[in-house]
Amino acid sequence: MRRSRFFKHMPTSQSIQENRFLKPFSGYLHHHFLWQFNRRGVAGGLAVGLFVGILIPFAQILFGALGAILVRVNLPVAAFATFVTNPFTVPPLYYAAYRLGNLLMEADQGAGGAALSTGMLTKVAGEQGQVGNWFGNLIDWVQSVGPQLMIGLAIIATVSAVAGYLLVKLVWQLQALHRWRKRRLRQF
Repeated sequence: MRRSRFFKHMPTSQSIQENRFLKPFSGYLHHHFLWQFNRRGVAGGLAVGLFVGILIPFAQILFGALGAILVRVNLPVAAFATFVTNPFTVPPLYYAAYRLGNLLMEADQGAGGAALSTGMLTKVAGEQGQVGNWFGNLIDWVQSVGPQLMIGLAIIATVSAVAGYLLVKLVWQLQALHRWRKRRLRQF
């Protein structure tokens, strides 16, 4: 299989199956769909990775890999796409998810709702610089906003996964069309 320059440092199916730590799971990692860089595999891997990366706040690579195995899409792309969330992107993402969930649940927007939103934004912005304690701060924030955050995260994760899937399909199709036209012009 020919690999592009971008993917030359990615682990191969054989190298992962020979890894001593992954040997017990090699039976699940042998399917060729998990390692092919084709339109379906890359688009599906990106969708799974974005969905898991946004929706699940812990062990994202593990859950991304499990999702890729279940759906039989590209595993390295799914694992890499989970990095969409990190200590720098989580606070604005979770705040946006909370606001979306709050809007959809039509919560009370009086003084209590506004104070909660402003207080949470101030707390997250003030403590964002403390990278060592970001997970504890995130857990405190998640516990205080509850259902609004979960609804917002589910919607953002779903929309991101669908948009990522469609974007990869579109870019791949445009690239194939461009190559086809280029090859056709060379014939004349």
